Amino acid sequence: MTPSVGVVIPTRNRPKLLRRALSSVRDQNYPGRLRVVVVHDQSEPDYLLSTTEGVPVLVAANWRTPGLAGARNTGILALDTDLVAFCDDDDQWAPDKLRHQVAALGDGEFATCAIEVEYNGRHTPRLAGCDAVTVDHLARSRMSMLHSSSFLIRRSALVDSARLGLVAEDAPGSQNEDWDLLLRAARRSPITHVDQPLVRVLWGRSSHYAYEYATKISSLRWMMARHPEIRGCPPGAARVYGQLACWSAATGNRSAAWRWTREAVRANWREPRAAIALAAMTGTVKVENVLNALHKRGRGI
Repeated sequence: MTPSVGVVIPTRNRPKLLRRALSSVRDQNYPGRLRVVVVHDQSEPDYLLSTTEGVPVLVAANWRTPGLAGARNTGILALDTDLVAFCDDDDQWAPDKLRHQVAALGDGEFATCAIEVEYNGRHTPRLAGCDAVTVDHLARSRMSMLHSSSFLIRRSALVDSARLGLVAEDAPGSQNEDWDLLLRAARRSPITHVDQPLVRVLWGRSSHYAYEYATKISSLRWMMARHPEIRGCPPGAARVYGQLACWSAATGNRSAAWRWTREAVRANWREPRAAIALAAMTGTVKVENVLNALHKRGRGI
């Protein structure tokens, strides 16, 4: 029997992008039952989006912790489907996204797929180069191609705190809550991955979080405290320390930037983010300019 799928689309004051994302979900060529929950976070719900025709759409307000994590959990708890998928309101799905993922998932709990990054009109595929993702993979790298808009998860695992559990609402600013969920899932069993770019992810200033450096710092420190696997992997720890150095430099906190740069070099002297942080501290470059150059190639710091 083909499993039913519920799609959670969190949104906040981006009606045009939301309609584009919603259209891509409703255009899925998936043969099973499909329904959508649009969760308005810290914004007035648009109940005109509700419909019972075709793919049903339920509109709800986030009644849990304000932020992306609470909005996702509101949607999860409003569903009764076998599987739950996430789609951010500024992203789009390819028409066969769910069909490929559900087939690959089988009886498993968690599946992802590769993405295509859209930035300033340029499109860059980001592939993982594997069909299963482990804790070791995720400790070494965030693996940005495993974007939350690619997540497909068994709902029974999400609502059971003894299994996977809900999205972590204590993640600072609801950042890195997706990396946290991936690590928790991978501890249970390797994550199924479809290495095809079935989700188009929009990068740039449309993101609510692109340049919130203080929140980025808090969420990375939260991840390091929560997941000892990252600290225990020198390249992975160096990567995070390097990011902390860059974000600290971007906020003008030179003492913190120096401290994290030293930690990055101690963990892995080849860590390139340490060099970026040093250049930012000396005024040679601006972190924003480095981000812009990397985003053009579908990459980030």
